[in-house]
Amino acid sequence: MPYEIRSGGFIVEAVKIAIVYYSATGNVHNLATAYAQGAANAGAEVRVRRVSELAPEEAIAANPAWIRHRDTTAGLPVASHDDIRWADGIAFGTPTRFGNVSSQLKQFLDSMGGLWTGGELAGKTYSGFTSASTLHGGHESTLLALYNSFYHFGGFVVSPGYTDPVQFVLGNPYGPSHTCGSPTEAALEDVDASAAARYAGNRLATVTATLLAGAALRATTPAGV
Repeated sequence: MPYEIRSGGFIVEAVKIAIVYYSATGNVHNLATAYAQGAANAGAEVRVRRVSELAPEEAIAANPAWIRHRDTTAGLPVASHDDIRWADGIAFGTPTRFGNVSSQLKQFLDSMGGLWTGGELAGKTYSGFTSASTLHGGHESTLLALYNSFYHFGGFVVSPGYTDPVQFVLGNPYGPSHTCGSPTEAALEDVDASAAARYAGNRLATVTATLLAGAALRATTPAGV
C-alpha cells in the first residue's frame, strides 16, 4: 500500500522493512513474527530473516527446546547483505547474552563492514527487540548495546518510548522484550510482548515512511521555496 504525500501530489511506494534476528528456542522468533505483522499492517513490504547458528552441536543437543526450534525453522531464509541493502528500515532481534547482543547476531553485524564503508547503512531507520530469562535479566542493556551499532551506521533509531498504552504495560521504552523463564522450555507467546512488537513494527514502518516522504518532497522542491 503506497503512502501519498498530499502536499506534493505524488506517491511514495511502500517502505521496505527487514527484520533480522537470532533465536535459540523461539522466543525472539515469536517477537520477529509479531513485529512483521505490525510493519505489514502499516503498509510496509516486509522480509523476515534469521542469522546463521554458530553454537556447537553439543550445546544445541543439550537443550531439547533449542533442537526443536532449530529443526522447525531450518527452512527459513538466512539474512544476507542484500536484505540490508534492500531495506529502508531494519529491526534487529536478539536474546540477551549477559546483558549484551548474542554472538550470532553480532557476527552478522560485524560482517557489514563493507556496507558501512560504502555508505550503504547510513540514512536508514533501525530498531531492536530482545528476550531474557528473567524480568531484569538484561532487556534494556541488550537493546542499548545493540543501538550503539546504529549510531556508527549513521542511522535513525526508532524506539517505541511510551507512545502507546501497550508500552506502559510492557514497561520497556527501548523496544519489545520478552521474559521467557527457563531457557530449556519451549517458547510460549507473551501476549503483552507480542502486542508491543506489533506496535513497534507499525511505528518503524510509519516513521520510515514519513522520512522517505520528507526526502522525496525536498528533492522535488525548488531551492529557496
